[in-house]
Amino acid sequence: MKNKNAQNNKWIQAGAWLPALTGLALLAASTASAVASDNRAPEVPNEIAVPAGNKVHSYGSAVGVQIYTWNGSSWGAAVPEATLFHGEGIVAIHYAGPTWESNSGSKVVGALPPVSVIVDTNSIPWLRLEKLSAEGPGIFADTSYIQRINTVGGKAPATAGTFVGQVARVPYTADYFFYRKTND
Repeated sequence: MKNKNAQNNKWIQAGAWLPALTGLALLAASTASAVASDNRAPEVPNEIAVPAGNKVHSYGSAVGVQIYTWNGSSWGAAVPEATLFHGEGIVAIHYAGPTWESNSGSKVVGALPPVSVIVDTNSIPWLRLEKLSAEGPGIFADTSYIQRINTVGGKAPATAGTFVGQVARVPYTADYFFYRKTND
């Protein structure tokens, strides 16, 4: 069984998708510079618009994977594993929770389930999440909402898994916008 697992998962090993992620990182970096450079909210479908009284305070372009596990009848819920870039550097990591942890020492967890809308049937949905919790000083302190937009890739495999527990690491990119309540 170990050989079968290794053989079936060969396409998801780092060496198989790292060049693609590098290319996606360059694309995401160029997109980030064109998106909300003045901290205005991006144009999004009404379903995921953030309520009035909140303003963008930070954003980053993510490059990573959505991790799916085959449960015998379907691919389970996605677990993100991504790095967020802004300008020339890394500003945060994104992982299960969903959680975003900044280099500045803050962390925000989004409440599930998110409000979502499918913009591209070949990519994961765009989302709006309310903050569940936030801690620490830094860019995520006082975050009220998180939006995931401009998604590319990340959808669960279209074919069934071959064994229970099989893992698929599907590359994706997205832009994440973090909002705070305004003092108006």
